[in-house]
Amino acid sequence: YGGTSVRSQLANLSRGCNMLIATPGRLLDFIDRGKVSCECVEYIILDEADRMLDMGFEPEIRRLLGAPGMPDKNTRHTLMFSATFPDDIQKLAHEFLRDDFLFLTVGRVGGACSDVTQAMIQIDHSEKRDKLMELLSDVPTTKARTLVFVDTKRNADFLATLLSQENLPTTSIHGDRQQREREMALVDFKNGTCPILIATSVAARGLDIPKVEHVINYDLPSEIDEYVHRIGRTGRCGNLGTATSFYDDSKDGTLARSLVKVLSDAQQEVPDWLETCALGAVGTHHGPKGGRFGARDARTTGASGGRSNRETGD
Repeated sequence: YGGTSVRSQLANLSRGCNMLIATPGRLLDFIDRGKVSCECVEYIILDEADRMLDMGFEPEIRRLLGAPGMPDKNTRHTLMFSATFPDDIQKLAHEFLRDDFLFLTVGRVGGACSDVTQAMIQIDHSEKRDKLMELLSDVPTTKARTLVFVDTKRNADFLATLLSQENLPTTSIHGDRQQREREMALVDFKNGTCPILIATSVAARGLDIPKVEHVINYDLPSEIDEYVHRIGRTGRCGNLGTATSFYDDSKDGTLARSLVKVLSDAQQEVPDWLETCALGAVGTHHGPKGGRFGARDARTTGASGGRSNRETGD
């Protein structure tokens, strides 16, 4: 991955490996240098596949899957994992998968896990900081790992500084921090030195941090899929978790109906005020194109037909 020593990574690669985990950019760099060969690849796995194909990585993924020596899609095994898979991303993914690929859903795809207790707080923007400090007041004692999501890099650093000054040990992670700084922040968060981590969505995507007890959406995302991904940082592997979201009428109205659906599907309490906001949210929907956040195989709902998906229980 980028931001670290190329020399040390090449030294590790020179010893050979059966499994290689990489970011697309650094892997392409090594392929272009002739340091990595794709000729013997049997399996390709894309984690967080919806975002890999949707957040500017698509050209790199195309280059990678079309790299010299790379077995074609009908010869290799290609696996894609994600908590959400909207129809448009599924259709794009078809280009890289066998025609008869299997679409497998485990649990509630595109929805929130019932192991996460979701709470919505209707609040004005000017009151968010005080409410956040109230929610975090016992963290120095409990050491409960708490992940706080914000919209901007600037606000991530600002809140981390503010909370630290209030004797709430906090660190931050976002795209402007160097790789070494991000890794140090994650180490501090994991070992409890800083049990509060302020993060932007992009920086936190794909992180697997064990035993996160509380996720706080200081700023709600603009899309319901991102909300599902965020709160999925807690309540993992059978553990229980809590997700608290600050709902600001002035900016979050377009998300109201989608939030009502996610809460209802996960058998969570839906506040009366949120129901009212949802009824007044003209032009919004319960998910991408009125669907189930990619919970079903797009082939079964389109004209192309194809193999039906297989579902397993929660």
